[in-house]
Amino acid sequence: MQLETERITLPSGKEAKLIDALAFCYDISDTEFKVLQTVIEKKTITEDELVEMLKLSKASVNRSLNKLVSLGFIEREKVQSNKGGRPKYLYKALDKEELVKKLTEDFKKCSEMFINTLPSFIRSSFGS
Repeated sequence: MQLETERITLPSGKEAKLIDALAFCYDISDTEFKVLQTVIEKKTITEDELVEMLKLSKASVNRSLNKLVSLGFIEREKVQSNKGGRPKYLYKALDKEELVKKLTEDFKKCSEMFINTLPSFIRSSFGS
C-alpha cells in the first residue's frame, strides 16, 4: 500500500502523505493503519496471527480491528468451531477496487463538508 510514501503537494506548497489524509478523515492511528495494511496484504487473517506478526497486544489489535470493521475497511467472518469458548473470526479487507471507491467517496464527502462550511466561516470572521 503506497499510502505511507505517496505524496501530494498542497496549495501552500507543503507536501503531505496520503496516509495523513486518511488519518485526518478517519482518525486512524498508526497502529490501526498497520493492522489495516497487514489485513490487506494477507487477504484473510485471524486476530491471533495479527498479534504475532505485529508484536502488539491482543487488546490493541482487537480495538484496531473493531474500529476498522466499523469504518467499513475490513469485514469480520465468524469461524465455525466444534469447541466451546470464545468465537474465532477471520478478517479480510475490502478488495482493492472497493477500497479505492470507498476512499474516493469519503474524501469527496470530507472535502464537500469543508467547502460548505466556508461561506458561513468567511461571513462570521470577516463580516457580511
